[in-house]
Amino acid sequence: MVSRRTFFASAVAAASVSRVALAAIPEAVQASSADTAAPLLPSKGRPYNPVVTLNGWTLPWRMRDGVKEFHLVAEPVTRELCPGFNAKLWGYNGQSPGPTIEVVEGDRVRLFVTNRLPERTSVHWHGQRLPNGMDGVTGLTQAGIEPGQTFVYEFVARRPGTFMYHPHADEMLQMAMGMMGLWVTHPKARHPQIAEVQRDFCFLLNSYDIEPGSAVPKPSTMTDFNLWTWNSRVFPGIAPLPVRRGDRVRIRVGNLSMTNHPIHLHGHEFEVTGTDGGPVPKSARWPEVTTDIAVGQMRQIEFIADEEGDWSLHCHKSHHTMNAMGHGIDNLLGVKQDDLAPKIARLIPGYMAMGETGMAEMEGMTMAGPANTAPMMGGDGPYGSLGMGGMFSVVKVRRDQKAGDYSDPGWWAERAPKGSVAHAVETPSSNAASNAERHEPLNGKRREPLEAAPLEVEVRKPGGHDHH
Repeated sequence: MVSRRTFFASAVAAASVSRVALAAIPEAVQASSADTAAPLLPSKGRPYNPVVTLNGWTLPWRMRDGVKEFHLVAEPVTRELCPGFNAKLWGYNGQSPGPTIEVVEGDRVRLFVTNRLPERTSVHWHGQRLPNGMDGVTGLTQAGIEPGQTFVYEFVARRPGTFMYHPHADEMLQMAMGMMGLWVTHPKARHPQIAEVQRDFCFLLNSYDIEPGSAVPKPSTMTDFNLWTWNSRVFPGIAPLPVRRGDRVRIRVGNLSMTNHPIHLHGHEFEVTGTDGGPVPKSARWPEVTTDIAVGQMRQIEFIADEEGDWSLHCHKSHHTMNAMGHGIDNLLGVKQDDLAPKIARLIPGYMAMGETGMAEMEGMTMAGPANTAPMMGGDGPYGSLGMGGMFSVVKVRRDQKAGDYSDPGWWAERAPKGSVAHAVETPSSNAASNAERHEPLNGKRREPLEAAPLEVEVRKPGGHDHH
């Protein structure tokens, strides 16, 4: 839900924005829901086809004397990462990430930024061409925005594309706490390198280290994050991407986490059509199913949704599709625990042995964990547990999805054609074991089992951090 909140004059220092100017500041619009908001159609100014921010929303603006005005409020927020799991973050206008800002190429934009954090901040407009004094680097291009102050940024959106915004003040802490957002500049006219699309999605990649049962991220973590998120959501809390068969679909993905992410789409080929630097010339594109997005980069992919079904979209680093992930877990694969588990259970009531046959048993686990903790691998699909978490969602392609309809159409399994789903088949019994395994006669002679030669293994560990 988006609601309006009155901005009080006493919260702004005269050194930044005068009290006369204060009366002209637009209201600070707030969001309280983690649901995906409907696209915000422009009521004034030049027309454009708005984006849909996954589990997010677009910041409303007002036109004043030919200038588009926005009001961002940097403040502590509570963000639901998935049902039953809330985090105490820092963000903008009630949410983390902050709202998406949408403008048109050539627009003059005025952005008021109010600081309700306990320390100074600033806003850097990542990737924008603008006057140096508007670049938002504390101590270099401007003074910091102190608690209670409001600063104003003003510049012309000079080129179309997808950009980001984030602080350049105590970056390690403020970005680790969730302070970031997306900016989309739509082309002012038909562009030879920018196609018209029927669906236009966007989201940010970010990560947190939040101890199970806790709610506040540890900002000093550099590599060992346990929550990998899209727009500060983890699966099963990430919304699907519903599209109509035949739609040209654009997905804009910005990375402000601490590592790269190979984003992979099932069932379709796409092209990378844009970066932070602008549209990619058509002659420089090629078909892909995975694109790697480095830290601080944006990649814009496009494809024709011509295959009906529920198609996975996820980071292809396997531990980035898990939640509440621990890094100090012993490898118990193949280790018999029948005798040990009861003894441990006498010392630790409720202990349950796991990992002997793999971690799939965790998918349907109902064992109670600490309060306010995401399931490690959660989310139910039409055939049982999906066994996924973290950076995972589903592109749902349907022929009867109406234009402009972003509601969840349900599972494809409910309408999948007969014979189009993998299924179990009858197999021969244990007679399939090989002669070598059973040491049975071969060519009329009994073969003795071979003795295994001693195996020497030399393990070399890389130095430095264990990067993800």
